[in-house]
Amino acid sequence: MEKQDLLASIPPINEIKEELKSLYPKVLEKLLVLVAREAASQIRQEVLAGKRGTLNKEEVLKLARKILEKKLKPSLVRVINATGVVVHTNLGRSPLAREALEAIEEISAYYSNLEYDLATGKRGSRYVHVEEIVREITGAEAALVVNNNAAAVLLTLNTLALGKEVIVSRGELVEIGGAFRIPDVMARSGAILREVGATNRTHLRDYEEAINENTALLLKVHKSNYALLGFTKEVSGKDLVELGRKYNLPVVEDLGSGCFVDLSKFGLPKEPTVQEVLAAGIDVVTFSGDKLLGGPQAGIIVGRKELIHAIRKNPLNRAVRIDKMTIAGLEATLRLYRDEKEALFKIPTLHFITLPPEEIKKKAIRLKNRLRKRLPKEVKLKIVDTISRVGGGAMPLANPSSYALAIETPRLSASRLERSLRNASPPIIGRIEDDLFLLDMRTVFPEEIPIISEVLEKIFEEV
Repeated sequence: MEKQDLLASIPPINEIKEELKSLYPKVLEKLLVLVAREAASQIRQEVLAGKRGTLNKEEVLKLARKILEKKLKPSLVRVINATGVVVHTNLGRSPLAREALEAIEEISAYYSNLEYDLATGKRGSRYVHVEEIVREITGAEAALVVNNNAAAVLLTLNTLALGKEVIVSRGELVEIGGAFRIPDVMARSGAILREVGATNRTHLRDYEEAINENTALLLKVHKSNYALLGFTKEVSGKDLVELGRKYNLPVVEDLGSGCFVDLSKFGLPKEPTVQEVLAAGIDVVTFSGDKLLGGPQAGIIVGRKELIHAIRKNPLNRAVRIDKMTIAGLEATLRLYRDEKEALFKIPTLHFITLPPEEIKKKAIRLKNRLRKRLPKEVKLKIVDTISRVGGGAMPLANPSSYALAIETPRLSASRLERSLRNASPPIIGRIEDDLFLLDMRTVFPEEIPIISEVLEKIFEEV
């Protein structure tokens, strides 16, 4: 058929809409019209591009149904993380503890005392709900929570260093996920960057020689998402504190992935805890709530009372403040830290990071045994040694041992199997190594094993 004949055979928008309405009577008519137009437009573009030689009405309606069904599904969906990356930024970072989920549901479903003082019957502050417990756990004089750590750094610098210089080591001008860089955050805060030292070596004298009448503070940025090896040197927080005291300058440290538990006890690289950093005398510390802490997305600022109070009064604070759901989830997560053993068991991020390899292998065996009964015999299932990642820009040198289930079949290539699982419901995200598709069991919840089995069974029924 000629292009003009094909274009003329595309059903009218109203006809497509009516056909959809007969199949989906409860869907709003304006959405049906939108879908009908989108389907017709897509077919028209294919015809003009020479991608269609024939066309019938059913093809257009099939496309319209496909478009509508996609629009009726939520965009944000649960996925099963079988990558082995615990704090997976692309997959929502830290899953929350059951206690946090219950607190969020309770506070979200009903009214709350978010900004109401029950003792006085007057207006209260939303920040009091988490400040006391943050202080209790960290030993800080005061605390403030905002919506993420980038906001915490921005707010801190804008409050303490607007129009003035902030001295920071060149080797600590990090870039975090999404191409956000410390120099860019600093520029937006209104502070003036004064970088000192070399990329691999910075001495205390470099900071001291840069101090002048326009210096506002000394900034230390923890290199949580990369490591410098070899001929290197950096100034400790303790030494910076002594220098700051000498010149009456506050010292601020951005920890990035904040942590309350010494994870080196579990064979992982030493990551400074918030408590240790504060004990060294750092005046203000900022860190994330949704990485190693294992809570909802938040930026936490702790430190000296007068500095935290000044930061809280900054008008910019209102633009980056947390909502009631974050407060509820964070408070419930923080309460678990009163008992370290309970935190390690109940907070999924900590549980997965510290999970012994033998426990991971047990999950892999469970999945393999289940699949062996359900999948065709030609599908090869093998438990392999592998390594996981902490993720979230934390512990870049950590290579915790793990176990994965490798799946190999002549029916599907590794890339096609990966794509099929990624497009399943729910999506299952694994990884490919040496032309094998792997499901790293470190990050798989036990209750997800039957789901993975059912999805794989369905995939192999259809190929």
